[in-house]
Amino acid sequence: MLLKNLFLRLPAAAWLRDYNTSTFKADMVAGVVVTMMLIPQSLAYALLAGLPAETGLYASIFPLIAYAVFGSSRALSVGPVAVVSLMTMVALSKIVEQGSVDYISAATALALLTGGFLLLMGTFRLGFIANFLSHTVVSGFITASGILIALSQLRHIVGISAHGDTAPEILRTLAANMTTINGTTAAIGLLVLVFLFWARSGVAPLLTQRGLTQNNAALIAKAAPVIGVVTTIFCVWYWRLDLQGVAIVGTIPTGLPRIAMPQISFALIEQLWLPALSIAIIGYVESVSVGKTLAAKKRTNIDTNQELFGLGAANVASAISGGFPVTGGLSRSVVNYDAGAVTQAASIYAAIGIAFASLYLTPALYFLPKATLAATIIVAVLSIVDLAIVRKTWTFSASDFRALMITILGTLLFGVEAGVLCGVLLSIGLYLYRTSIPHIAEVGLVEGTQHFRNIQRYRVTTNVHVLNLRVDESLFFANASFLETLIYNRIYANDKIAHVVLMCSAINEIDYSALEVLEMINERLRDQGICLHLSEVKGPVMDTLRYSGLTEMLSGNIYLTQFDAFQQLNQLTQD
Repeated sequence: MLLKNLFLRLPAAAWLRDYNTSTFKADMVAGVVVTMMLIPQSLAYALLAGLPAETGLYASIFPLIAYAVFGSSRALSVGPVAVVSLMTMVALSKIVEQGSVDYISAATALALLTGGFLLLMGTFRLGFIANFLSHTVVSGFITASGILIALSQLRHIVGISAHGDTAPEILRTLAANMTTINGTTAAIGLLVLVFLFWARSGVAPLLTQRGLTQNNAALIAKAAPVIGVVTTIFCVWYWRLDLQGVAIVGTIPTGLPRIAMPQISFALIEQLWLPALSIAIIGYVESVSVGKTLAAKKRTNIDTNQELFGLGAANVASAISGGFPVTGGLSRSVVNYDAGAVTQAASIYAAIGIAFASLYLTPALYFLPKATLAATIIVAVLSIVDLAIVRKTWTFSASDFRALMITILGTLLFGVEAGVLCGVLLSIGLYLYRTSIPHIAEVGLVEGTQHFRNIQRYRVTTNVHVLNLRVDESLFFANASFLETLIYNRIYANDKIAHVVLMCSAINEIDYSALEVLEMINERLRDQGICLHLSEVKGPVMDTLRYSGLTEMLSGNIYLTQFDAFQQLNQLTQD
């Protein structure tokens, strides 16, 4: 009975109850389409992370199944993604040498720690943490990371040696080795790159003209990376281009991943806990944003706290199966949705497809050029580069624009870890800055109504003896002093003021620090012969004021509506 109740609480139980033949067909089609897309992507992202190609396949089997059981989104497709793969490479390359056994072990340990953080956050229902990361700085970080990834793959496109975690370092090493370009590799890489860019916009219209529906044409266009992979494998094999210096993937072990708990020590935890936390937060934010977007299209919603469990389980599954950190991918999820996926069974079918490829298709990937995978990565990551947001924030908000540019430049110039730190600190800084300077408007009565509006925006009636202020924010320790200073400045500028009315319709909460500030304002105004009044106080706030005793100490009155306060004080000052 206990196991049955536990199963019924899993998100998978909801779609399993109503699963039928038509749903199976739709999910199977989506699973096949995602499999075709995921094979080259998983290989490419493994190489981006500095890992053997097969680890990308391993990270695309059990994690998909784990998320299907525990995740709340029915369309989200998890697996290796570009930004998380880059963060993995940056974190691991600082503590172990790429290509070593220790590097692979550290990758699985990083996935385990990432999953642990996500599960811990889910246990304490910390899904709201995503709200503290500004969309502006997250977009800036992802955009800059996309540019870094694209730059880092240019070396594979032209067949030269280059390295670096920052844009200046990558560009410097690329320029220093330009004389060693391999012409054959460059031809393959550039041709695949041009083909993939063309396929994104040119294939679908061409197929539509041939009679296919727009949806089917778009799905076939998504299979362009597979065409690039098959074609270049054949070319390298037929003409033995590997003997001309074309770098290939080489031998990929055949078989399913071995299930084992990662070897992890306290020393490794000390080195990896911060990168793991960064990957957990960035991956969660990216995944939730994709999940919410796709859920909205079906007029459903996702459970942000359950997503922590889903992604946590996926990362733990990746760790014990020899993979590396994973999260929800934008391109795969959109393809999964467009292919008609109804439930997470589509991800399970995709996992089965990847397992089949691991068992039987890996020998065919021996001659796969790394230039092809690099081209696949570049085309994929450039879709997440959003340079339009620079123009939008420039015209919309100076503070958002500054935060965006600091994040982008910090990531490009100082690396991914600096970019994450900039993003988190700027998000918190923007939140504290905006809440510490609340919008407080002096209001007046709109003639012929009982409504009060900002005197700077509307033609309103005011009283020179009464200062009416509308506070558009809850009051707490960070912004209470701003209100205090504003009131004093206004009464010092106008010695005719005899009454101050705080319109509290937008105040949902007052903390103890703000309460003390209100008490000081009340006493200081009383000493100057000025009465402090409140209007439109909400019930919970009123309870707080009564409990504190401020209602008894208040030099003025508490009015049910601002209109009542305006009428009574108008009559009082006229008398």
